[in-house]
Amino acid sequence: MPVPYKKIKRKDPRNVASVAKYYPQLVTLGNSADLDDVAYLMKEASSLSLGDIKSVLTNFSESMRTLLYSGQSVNIKDFGVFSLGARTFGSEVEKECGVKNIKAVRINFRASNTVKPNLGATRAGERIKFYDVAIGVTGEVKDEENNSGGDETPGGDGDGGFTDPTT
Repeated sequence: MPVPYKKIKRKDPRNVASVAKYYPQLVTLGNSADLDDVAYLMKEASSLSLGDIKSVLTNFSESMRTLLYSGQSVNIKDFGVFSLGARTFGSEVEKECGVKNIKAVRINFRASNTVKPNLGATRAGERIKFYDVAIGVTGEVKDEENNSGGDETPGGDGDGGFTDPTT
């Protein structure tokens, strides 16, 4: 499934004289996927029941929270590492530095190389394709790879507006 993007025009805020440029920005469409969505996809790819998978995922998140709150990081092989991080402010005197200096706590995630997006991937299952969401509005598809500028109609002989950065 291709990843949607839109084109955003931005200027460098650090340089008043900078020229605005267009940048692709990835777009999230629709509602966020939840535990039920993930469990359903997992059920379709395994012999486990939906209830079994939901139970495992629920217990996993509760166990992970317990481990994180006890000061450990959680390393899931071939997925990534979860750890706690904090936004803090400093004190000039060590004695004044303590829990009161913690403004917020967050969970950090560092993806392993096996799940990180790789724009140079050549295997079909690992490739990421992109499409411009504006195409759905205008109905025009521009061949961005060859810079031909020719318009194609979605569903025709072209790629339907999908852009593969590796080709």
